[in-house]
Amino acid sequence: MGALDEGHFCSELENGVKLGCIELSVDAEPETVAIEDAVKVLLQGLGEDVDREGLKKTPLRVAKALREGTRGYGQKVKDIVQGALFPEAGLDNAVGHAGGAGGLVVVRDLNLFSYCESCMLPFQVKCHVGYVPSGQRVVGLSKLSRVADVFGKRLQEPQRLADEVCSALHHGIKPAGVAVRLQCSHIHFPNLESAFLDSNHQGWVKLLVSSGSGVFENESANIWADFLSLLKFRGIDVEKTGLRDSSNWCPSRSSAGANAVSKVESANQGMVTAVASILRSLGEDPLRKELVGTPARFVKWLMNFQNCNLDMKLNGFVSARVDPLHPNGDSCKEKQIHSELNLSVWSQCEHHLLPFYGVVHIGYTATEGSNPIGKSLLQSIVCFYGFKLQVQERLTRQIAETVASLSGGDVIVVVEANHTCMISRGIEKFGSSTATIAVLGRFSTDPAARAKFLQSLPNTAISGP
Repeated sequence: MGALDEGHFCSELENGVKLGCIELSVDAEPETVAIEDAVKVLLQGLGEDVDREGLKKTPLRVAKALREGTRGYGQKVKDIVQGALFPEAGLDNAVGHAGGAGGLVVVRDLNLFSYCESCMLPFQVKCHVGYVPSGQRVVGLSKLSRVADVFGKRLQEPQRLADEVCSALHHGIKPAGVAVRLQCSHIHFPNLESAFLDSNHQGWVKLLVSSGSGVFENESANIWADFLSLLKFRGIDVEKTGLRDSSNWCPSRSSAGANAVSKVESANQGMVTAVASILRSLGEDPLRKELVGTPARFVKWLMNFQNCNLDMKLNGFVSARVDPLHPNGDSCKEKQIHSELNLSVWSQCEHHLLPFYGVVHIGYTATEGSNPIGKSLLQSIVCFYGFKLQVQERLTRQIAETVASLSGGDVIVVVEANHTCMISRGIEKFGSSTATIAVLGRFSTDPAARAKFLQSLPNTAISGP
């Protein structure tokens, strides 16, 4: 519950770089160029052609996204808060009471993202901040969000993030106390083998953390009960039951993966060195104890998408498991629409080297009486095309074309996905999703067939944090 020490944050408040130090045009800055060069090493390590259309500008896009996503290193809280403290009549130095000017103020549901310091993947945060004003002043409410964002835009882990936001606000606005509650969600990306074998893979690790200062220093204080009640009555889940412990928050730090990370580090030293270079360019120290294993863990995750002739493997896999659906010599039999919905897909955006995830819905026609394509085979096809550098449009088309080779040609595929690049860059569109569709054969010419399939799709949101 305790916030960080005062000395750390007095320095943070006084010595930070002024806001706006990272300009929109950063293409030629040394840090950007260094990250670009490192990303090229990573792409080559994956067996990719850095001059391939679609990848030519990936190094620059990745560099811009990382610098934007870690801009908090170049910001200081004092500049945000100093001009946003307002006098409030009737507010004295004592702790306020309900109905008075000094009562508890809560700002809920602040959407943030941060980069995990253990694996460099972005994680999402729902932030709730409360404070009790004192000293005859209140702070502009938007500043609470901006202060939280300063510390979110750094390589982080949840408890430190909560402590830093709490301490910065306490020292910046001098209230009677500050409370911070964070609901954090870390994407748990499967490897290729587990994606095939574990249909119930849990895609998110969740953690709830808190930090308090002043009157919130004691977790059992009544003021905490008031704060949590103002969250609960709006349906915000603030209970710790079932949430993961902070000691194993990041999936990449599991004990089972330690040996694998060591092997990755020795086999891909050039890529590991490139990631360490990225950390330095962002203003971090790769030798900081929390970051020592980060480059190897990031490379281990990235190697899931190595260009290793998956198409050839898929062709052999499919040929060994199924023959195309034929009408069994009776062309008069009616074709029926078969569908398989909510197949999990995990992939990697080739434009920003960030994951996207979601579900795939597949429809196809088969002659009455013939055996439908097995769900496990369709899931395998989705996995094969997901585990490579991708764009969603191409992924949708590739799945459709492969299923068409098995079913006889009439195929419709819908992919619904959430892209982490939509939240970890400047646009920060939390909750957005992308749908793409590919149609072949009868589905491209028969609006009624398309409509029948689309109307069968489940009216549920993509599983997310």
